[in-house]
Amino acid sequence: MSFIATPQSMHFEQALPLASGASIRDYHLSYETYGQLNAARDNAVLVCHALNASHHVAGYYPDQPKSEGWWDNMIGPGKSLDTGRFFVIGVNNLGSCFGSTGPMHRNPDSGEIYGADFPVVTVEDWVNAQARLLDALGIERLAAVMGGSLGGMQALSWTLQYPERMRHALVIASAPNLTAENIAFNEVARRAIVTDPDFHGGHFYRQGVIPRRGLRIARMIGHITYLSDDVMNEKFGRELRSAVGQYQYSTQEVEFQIESYLRHQGDKFSEYFDANTYLLITRALDYFDPAREHGGRLAQALARAQAKFLLVSFSTDWRFAPQRSREIVHALLENRRDVTYAEIDAPHGHDAFLLDDPRYLSVVRAYFDNVAKEFQA
Repeated sequence: MSFIATPQSMHFEQALPLASGASIRDYHLSYETYGQLNAARDNAVLVCHALNASHHVAGYYPDQPKSEGWWDNMIGPGKSLDTGRFFVIGVNNLGSCFGSTGPMHRNPDSGEIYGADFPVVTVEDWVNAQARLLDALGIERLAAVMGGSLGGMQALSWTLQYPERMRHALVIASAPNLTAENIAFNEVARRAIVTDPDFHGGHFYRQGVIPRRGLRIARMIGHITYLSDDVMNEKFGRELRSAVGQYQYSTQEVEFQIESYLRHQGDKFSEYFDANTYLLITRALDYFDPAREHGGRLAQALARAQAKFLLVSFSTDWRFAPQRSREIVHALLENRRDVTYAEIDAPHGHDAFLLDDPRYLSVVRAYFDNVAKEFQA
């Protein structure tokens, strides 16, 4: 059962200081809310999005076909995160291309489109912006912050930046920082974009063009890392695109079904995602490393956290492997924090956190059942 979602926007005039030393003022944040805030205002759950998602977490838009929110299988009436009990908030991060102020908007100081001049943002900057939105909504303390992948990094960062403003953190298919391999994938994707002749140093808006070729390749690279080898073999194997089932012996044409699939994903992505946003968000992923200021000691970095934790990982997720979640678990246990950990044996790779695995959804449901008991007592 789903419901109609209503996008909202909030304007912030006051400048937001950023980790880079820059700041941004006169900006908007797009968001959606689901469910009702209770009288005590203590049943709110903030859901943080990953790279190419948005504030549209659940529900659908009545005037748009196939417009279900990206976590609609997880969030809604009677679902794992039950909007009959919780007030759920989804926020589109600064620098995104789905409504919040980003590179395609005008700089209030110059009157020009930001483009490549949009300031670099970090996970910590996003958390600070989210906290301002919650202030404006009159929510002092969250029942939980939840996110998958990059969203899980934001949930983890919430426990360090605002430890007293939340009771629970759900960190799903995430990591305490990116490995060198992950940074490498991000860099190759960014190079594909910035070397596209239509990129124009990030100011392609002025030229009336879009660096679609670079975006297509970036998406193809990323999509490979989200799937497991098992899933790709099961879905595509070595099946040929040709109906006659023969090689064309061409280095230029699409031969295999997996090639056709990746090109389709790249084409679709290039139609709706912004190139500068892709650069910003992948760089925010690269920069996230709470242990860096503590000599690489994650346990020391997480000593500030006061929340209770649920961490979930997936066996075939090689982009954010289970061992990365276990690093967080061990660091939290060193600090004697309350931690629940589930490692789901699932074949779907990193994308598993978005899919309908009954064991996964049951783990989250059971956890939120216990969270609800705290404010219903």
